Amino acid sequence: MTDNRSPKRNLLAGIDRPLKIGTRQSPLAVAQAEMVASAILSAHGWRPDQVELVPMIATGDKIQDRALADLGGKALWTKELDRALHDQEIDCAVHSMKDVETLRPEIFTIAAMLKRADVRDRLVGADSIASLPQAAVVGTASPRRRAQLLRQRPDLDIRLIRGNVQTRLDKIRNGEYTATLLASAGLDRLEMEAVGKNLSIDDMLPAPSQGAIGVETLVESNHIRRVFKEISCTNTSRAVTVERLFLKELTADCHSPVAAYAQVDGLDVNLRVEILLADGSESINGHSDFITGDVAAPARLARKILGQASSELKAVFGR
Repeated sequence: MTDNRSPKRNLLAGIDRPLKIGTRQSPLAVAQAEMVASAILSAHGWRPDQVELVPMIATGDKIQDRALADLGGKALWTKELDRALHDQEIDCAVHSMKDVETLRPEIFTIAAMLKRADVRDRLVGADSIASLPQAAVVGTASPRRRAQLLRQRPDLDIRLIRGNVQTRLDKIRNGEYTATLLASAGLDRLEMEAVGKNLSIDDMLPAPSQGAIGVETLVESNHIRRVFKEISCTNTSRAVTVERLFLKELTADCHSPVAAYAQVDGLDVNLRVEILLADGSESINGHSDFITGDVAAPARLARKILGQASSELKAVFGR
């Protein structure tokens, strides 16, 4: 029997095939890509078969025994997707924005960000940082979390932990670590809302861009970029841009213990930041209120807190 139906044409995208959404193949990354796909289908009234997820194994997922900061940093989460996007094997790539390098190739652009989720860190294995046993073994791969924990509890034994969310949780259950810290947003997206205890941002200011999902496309793909315009959250985009501008001025990298959290209310922005030594023995925090059009404000705040730092802390940021 002849099928006389019209081709699966995504009219807004200008293509006669499903829109290809690139993602890392970890369970959390796939869940985030599915959120983007669902938003696109809802916004444009497309059929489910008009989008296609293209999972890939990132280098960062392959290396489980070493800190990624020592091996290439955030690029290890993005380079496979970058290559596929450059070669037009995919139409876009979905990222956790906190895993995206501050400086990106000029051929790429962030076309959309979904509404930001919970920015807090969640402690798994104890009810609070204060309640952790003396010299407890806490697993984290984050220089920020390590430094913030040691700032409050210098006695803790902070050790590297790698692997996806489930792998890390298993290491807590089998007693290899007393506790670990995970992003609340990631646990919620995996329907693990009941796992762990959320920490106040006053105790653990989050990583820049934590809780934000971004969609990256080629700059030249205007027809693809238009597809994502409908699902982008303006306040999230503004907040994440502010945090990334702060990072850019610091010249922070994966080794840098740094936190930043911007809240946007209309045209008003409140930015809270913190920089630390790796062992938590020195920390400088600051904040600034400004309007969204003041694109130089994050850099001013970065210079201000660096001016208050010791020469040792300045050296962490190449100053």
